[in-house]
Amino acid sequence: MNTSENRKKSPCLAILGTGSEVGKSILATAVCRFFANRGIRVAPFKAQNMSNNSGVTPEGLEMGRAQIVQAEACGIPPHVDMNPILLKPTSDVGSQVVLLGSVLENSTASEYHKKKEGMFSTACAALDRLRETYQLVVMEGAGSCAEVNLMPHDIVNFRMAEYADAPVILVADIHRGGVFGQIVGTLECLGQAHRDRIAGCIINRFRGDISLFEEGSGWIEEKTGKKIFGVLPWYNHIHIEAEDSVVIENPEKRSSAFLKNLTSPAIAIIRIPHISNFTDFDPLSSLKGLEVYFIEKVQELSSFKAVILPGSKNTRSDLNWLWETGWAEMLKNYADKGGRILGICGGYQMMGRQVHDPDGLEGTPGTTQGLSLLPVETFLKAPKTTTLTRFSWTDRIEGSGYEIHTGQTNQLGGEPMFDVFEQNGIPCQKKDGCAAYNSRIMGTYIHGLFDTPEITKCWLNSIGLADIEVSETRGLAARDREYDLLAEHFEKNIDTDAIIKILDLGENS
Repeated sequence: MNTSENRKKSPCLAILGTGSEVGKSILATAVCRFFANRGIRVAPFKAQNMSNNSGVTPEGLEMGRAQIVQAEACGIPPHVDMNPILLKPTSDVGSQVVLLGSVLENSTASEYHKKKEGMFSTACAALDRLRETYQLVVMEGAGSCAEVNLMPHDIVNFRMAEYADAPVILVADIHRGGVFGQIVGTLECLGQAHRDRIAGCIINRFRGDISLFEEGSGWIEEKTGKKIFGVLPWYNHIHIEAEDSVVIENPEKRSSAFLKNLTSPAIAIIRIPHISNFTDFDPLSSLKGLEVYFIEKVQELSSFKAVILPGSKNTRSDLNWLWETGWAEMLKNYADKGGRILGICGGYQMMGRQVHDPDGLEGTPGTTQGLSLLPVETFLKAPKTTTLTRFSWTDRIEGSGYEIHTGQTNQLGGEPMFDVFEQNGIPCQKKDGCAAYNSRIMGTYIHGLFDTPEITKCWLNSIGLADIEVSETRGLAARDREYDLLAEHFEKNIDTDAIIKILDLGENS
C-alpha cells in the first residue's frame, strides 16, 4: 500500500520495545485508555501474539488476553481482527496456530516461517478493517524490534508499522538496567528507514526521584536525536493483567516454617510448565487476608487451605511432569489427608483417571495416566471448544466465564459442579465439571470463575474461608477502574501533547 492510500484510512501508532517484558502491553493499554477518555474511537492491534493466555470474543472466537484487556481499556468489545494471529506454545519448538480466532494447525517454528507471507497478508487485512471502523489504532510490537536474525521474517514490528505508515514509540525498561544501551543499541541495530520511523522513546519502570534522571534523558536525546516523551515511575497501586507467564517464572519454594508464620491463610497454585490463563487467579490475589502462591518445586502442602491445578496448553506433557517430579504423589497424599483441590480446564483433565489422545493433538498419540483424584476421563479431540459461558452453582448462584479447551471429559461418578445455561448467547442445558469427596475435590472447564463475587465467596466458603471479604466490584467493573488509574498515571508523566501532534486525529483530538 502506498502512502497516499494509507492516509485515507485512520492513523496508527506503534508501540515497539527494546526487548521482551519492557512494558509494551501495559503502555499500549495506557495509550488506548488515554485516547478513549478523550472521545477518540480507538482500537488495539497486535498482528501476531505468542501467549498461552487467551480469551473468547462475543462471537465465540479465541484471541490473546492482552488485546482483550486493551479492547476493554478502549471501551469496545474484543474482536479477532485485533489479534489475527495467536501462537500458543505447546513445546520449545512448536505452537498451536490460531488464525482469526480458530485453530489452523499445530506447527513447528520452521514450518510456520514458511507461511509468514500469507500470515502477513491476513494481518494486514485485519488492520485495514480496524482502520475503516475506528479513528485510531494502537499497534503493539513483539519482543525486541531489533532482533537482527529475526527481522527478515518479522510481521509484527517495523514491517507492520511500515505497512500502516505508523510513527513508532520505542519503550525501554530502566528497572532491568542498561537503559542507555537498550535505546542506543536498538537504534544502532536498525537501518536508517526504521530509525527515522521512531518518533521518540518512553522509559518505563523508574524507581526513585525522577528529577535525578533529567540529565540522562537529555543525554539520550542528544545522542540519538530522539525525543524522550517521558519517564514512567514504578507503581504499586494499579493492577493490569499480565500478558506472559514470565511474571510467575521460578516461583520460590515456601517452607512449612514460612507458612506457619503467616498471619493469613494461604492457597497454592501449581506452576506447571505449560500453564495457561493464570490471570484466572488475579481476583484471588487481590483479596485482603488471603495469600496466593505459585509454586513449582515439590513441597509439602498441608499448610495450604487449598491447592489449584491451573489450565495447561499441553495437558499430557504437564501430567507427565507431575508424575516425574513427584508432584502427583504429593497431590494425592494431600487429598487423602483431607486437602481441597480445584482443577481448572487442563488441570481438571489431569485430575481424572486417564487422558486419551488418539489423534495426537498434543504430540504422540496415546493415553496418559491421570491423578485419579476425580472419577472422570478425558478424550482430546477437535474441534476446540471456545465459548462465553453462563452457569449456576448450587441452583442459586449465577456466574459467567469462558471455556477454551480441546477435548471432552466424561463423568464416571461424583456430581457435576455447575449447571450451564448459556453458551455464546445461546440458551442451553448442560452440566460442567465434577465434584467428589464431599466437594473437597473439584474440577471445571470454566475460566474466569473468580470474576464473579458470589462464586468466589461460595468457593472460599467451601474451603473454610467464609470470613474473607470479597468486594462486589469485580470483573470488568474492577478492571475498568484500573484502566482509568493507568491512564491517569500515563498522562501525569508523559508528554501526551507531543504524542498527539505526531498523529492526525482531526477535530476530536
